[in-house]
Amino acid sequence: MAATGSEKQGGEDVKSFYVSTPIYYVNDAPHLGHAYTTVAGDVLTRWHRQRGEKVWYLTGTDEHGQKIMRTADANNVTPQAWCDKLVEESWKPLWEHLGIGNDDFIRTTEKRHTDRVQEFVQDLYDKDEIYKGGYEGPYCVGCEEYKLPGDLIEAEDGTKLCPIHKKPVEILKEENYFFKLSQYGPKLLEFYAANPGFIQPESARNEVVNFVKQGLQDLSISRSTFDWGVPVPWDDKHVIYVWVDALLNYATAVGYGANQEKFDATFPANVHLVGKDILRFHAVIWPAMLMAQGLPLPGKVVANGWLMVGGEKMSKSNLTGIKPQDLTSHFGVDAYRWYFLRAIAFGSDGSFSWEDFTARYTSELANDYGNLASRLAAMVGKYYGGALPEATAAGEPEQAVRDGLTKAVAEADRKIGEELDFQGGILSIFDFVKQVNGYITEQEPWKVAKDESPEGRARLATILYTAAEALRGVAVLLNPVMPDTSQKLWESLGAEESLGALSDQRMGEAADWGRLAPGATVTKGAVLFPRLEEKPE
Repeated sequence: MAATGSEKQGGEDVKSFYVSTPIYYVNDAPHLGHAYTTVAGDVLTRWHRQRGEKVWYLTGTDEHGQKIMRTADANNVTPQAWCDKLVEESWKPLWEHLGIGNDDFIRTTEKRHTDRVQEFVQDLYDKDEIYKGGYEGPYCVGCEEYKLPGDLIEAEDGTKLCPIHKKPVEILKEENYFFKLSQYGPKLLEFYAANPGFIQPESARNEVVNFVKQGLQDLSISRSTFDWGVPVPWDDKHVIYVWVDALLNYATAVGYGANQEKFDATFPANVHLVGKDILRFHAVIWPAMLMAQGLPLPGKVVANGWLMVGGEKMSKSNLTGIKPQDLTSHFGVDAYRWYFLRAIAFGSDGSFSWEDFTARYTSELANDYGNLASRLAAMVGKYYGGALPEATAAGEPEQAVRDGLTKAVAEADRKIGEELDFQGGILSIFDFVKQVNGYITEQEPWKVAKDESPEGRARLATILYTAAEALRGVAVLLNPVMPDTSQKLWESLGAEESLGALSDQRMGEAADWGRLAPGATVTKGAVLFPRLEEKPE
């Protein structure tokens, strides 16, 4: 990928399709919830790469704030040492394990970030967008956020709790600097009205619009009761509020204030993927900050739901965090990447179930998809010595398969590439897999093989070629979701020798029929989705 994040097409710079995840707190190791959003972003960016687009995918870690400082103190290390350990031993290795193809990994303790944060905030101060004041109110250290009294829930003993972390809030009183967020309410509402797809899903948009309509309060953008953060440039007794610091990663990581060419070619993000609990930061505070600086706003902010265990949001603080490795060691990485996007409608809450994962793996991956690939390779090996035969007797059944592939490509490309409906897109692909299985069952090539007449041989060749072409299309479609197994299938079909690398195939050409070369070597490799062992204790 070009260093600027763009390439020239027809003499003009083309902006990268820029996707970001939240940058994650490093108070502990990552769990399924973190991986859920990151895998979704990876599938989305791989999909756009498969279209032939230039892409920039950003993830990273949020390393300042009171929560990090307290966690480090509890572990008897400095905050920086704690962050370094978690990032290098837990976060980065997990993304590598899950096949995440991010182009950058930003850490908010990096100088390339902290210097630009100070410059951004200084600019706002110089523009009279920031003033000094005092504030007292309930504060959740877990959210690193002052809470409105109406947001809190009450424990049985009357204690006020954060609704997300279910822990008592603290009453903080301190002298802070404030960003004039309240004056951006009308501008934000005007922007939301002009860009109805800016916040997704619709329920999230409605929540934000109603919140802004109630009137915004100015935002405290500094803290003076602890020192683990980026110093306020004009007053080193304060550090910049962790969320202002964190949100700016989306700009600093792509060259804000340091590499104008890269910044222009990449910013703003086309898609910010966020958890619904941090939606307001990204859909209210972030665009207001950009408006204040005269910078362009993101294309859309998409809030995914929570992964639930026992009715509670999956998190370390709720003792419901599950390590992704607990699942990948049993089901495999590709099945892991597939399952959560297949089982849960993106944007809605969803409950993880070991039993549901097992059932879907067995039914859809092993039986429907993996078995189809194995049967085809075995029959080409048995009847044609592993050389893909040429189709010369196509009829209505084959046309139906061709039409099915065309439909699957169009639906999956729209749903995943444009609507971020990962579940709907994956279902479209697997509906086609079921169609091909039905085609094989109805055509009964094992019976046709007994007819050694020229017509029988031509019919058998056509059936097997049709199934192979269908699987070629499936390999392209599923490459963003399950890259390792798609590559194995691609090699099994002998596609690499005539069509080149799977990563170079374009979604727009996936439905073009007849791309596999007759005579290509079809091999029966390892089973794509092996039978599951007993569930580990």
